[in-house]
Amino acid sequence: MADKLTLYTNPMSRGRIARWMLEETGVDYETKILKFGEGSQSADFLAINPMGKVPAITHGDKVVTECAAICAYLAETFPDAGLAPTADERADYYRWLFFAAGPVEAAVVNRSLGVEVPAEKTGMVGYGNFERTRNVLISAIADRPFVCGDRFTAADVYVGSQIGWGLQFGSIPPSPELTAYSERVYSREAFKRASALDDAAIAAAS
Repeated sequence: MADKLTLYTNPMSRGRIARWMLEETGVDYETKILKFGEGSQSADFLAINPMGKVPAITHGDKVVTECAAICAYLAETFPDAGLAPTADERADYYRWLFFAAGPVEAAVVNRSLGVEVPAEKTGMVGYGNFERTRNVLISAIADRPFVCGDRFTAADVYVGSQIGWGLQFGSIPPSPELTAYSERVYSREAFKRASALDDAAIAAAS
């Protein structure tokens, strides 16, 4: 019997990324919706993720946290979905997946919080400054449909989510390249299914 796969999430969180990735794989999974505070800080969930943050997945007796790691794990664990990189795609796949998880996430969050890194201290932060990070992000998809080239991979789930949220909430200023890329990845049927499930969960909780 296949190991049970469970998603711990809140539909108003980064858990939407993990849900999208799970829908892309097409595998069966159980969903446990956790409320912020009482749910994510419960003893049961802290035993799964001591950080008390969603999303997390359990697969049998294994636990995976952090959205980029969840995307990579699911792509490799379910290769029939075709979301893991080929040998030729591997360098771009890991480069842009972790660029989005590291410099992009930090740059966007700090900008949203009003954190200004002094010019003489930019070497101390992984993203340097927001403008450079945004420009490099644009370069990743400026001359190709997806981050690895012509083919959608798990890296696009994560990169696409970062870009899509940034454009939606105004934390990343738009550009023609970013807008076109976001429209491409958000047109996928798995994204639509995942969004419908999470939107329904929000409605049910309200």
